[in-house]
Amino acid sequence: MAVEYTFETFDGTKLFGKIDAVEDPRAVIVIVHGLCEHQGRYDYLTMRLNAQGYSVYRFDHRGHGRSEGQKIYFSSFEEVAKDVDVVIERAFVDNPMVPLYIIGHSMGGFAAALYGTTFPGKVDGYVLSGAWTRDNKGLTKAAVAAPADDLFYIPNELGDGVCSDPAVGRAYEADPYVEKQMSLGLFRAVNAGQNWMRENAAEFIDPVILLHGADDGLVDVSDSLEFFQEIGSTDKSLRVYAGLLHEIFNEYDKDAVIEDALEWLSGHADLIEFGFEDIEFEEDVEE
Repeated sequence: MAVEYTFETFDGTKLFGKIDAVEDPRAVIVIVHGLCEHQGRYDYLTMRLNAQGYSVYRFDHRGHGRSEGQKIYFSSFEEVAKDVDVVIERAFVDNPMVPLYIIGHSMGGFAAALYGTTFPGKVDGYVLSGAWTRDNKGLTKAAVAAPADDLFYIPNELGDGVCSDPAVGRAYEADPYVEKQMSLGLFRAVNAGQNWMRENAAEFIDPVILLHGADDGLVDVSDSLEFFQEIGSTDKSLRVYAGLLHEIFNEYDKDAVIEDALEWLSGHADLIEFGFEDIEFEEDVEE
């Protein structure tokens, strides 16, 4: 059953959320969306997760979609993690003793990785898709160097690079909840967060699988490679998909990618259910 709601985050900003719950979930998944988009673009992924017994919590970042806040703007990277934490806490209250995982895409992957670095051990694991954990494209560095103030806006020209499926690109451009401009302040906050995460990479200790398209033109695959190498997790996997662009959950091969995520989630959720969560895993890298 799907439930839409509005909730206040830590500073009183009202955010839009949605819960797609199943009966007796094997685990709960919190999906964190990317830059300029919104939670509604994850309907298909949510359907696939529900079909496998997972309840799903989603929300629109502040300044995105149907949430309040200055459009496509963060005043600091700390508020990103705090907003995610409000959703996590609600999911915990609603689902006591149920494993909880975060799926984060692109800027949502940044938010999820930031959350794991800030709150190590709080959730049971992470699936990161095209995660903007570093800045090998130089986008945030350029914003830091720009002479304009934080509320200077630049056009959202991401559409051509989101997916190789033209229908996805057209839908992205036509979507009224996809914002058409983005602030320098957001990029500067993300830059500060990326620097902080690099300095504190050893604090990220939770199970994680990183999924990245080899031909991603928006977030360089090196972001995921560096994050993978630098974090403190002992249970970590990396899969790079030849020929796929940025939105690997929307690509022509999306079902293969989603199956990889489901397989990882199933293995980890079932281990927790049967009390084997303290087993150490070897590193796994696939290209």
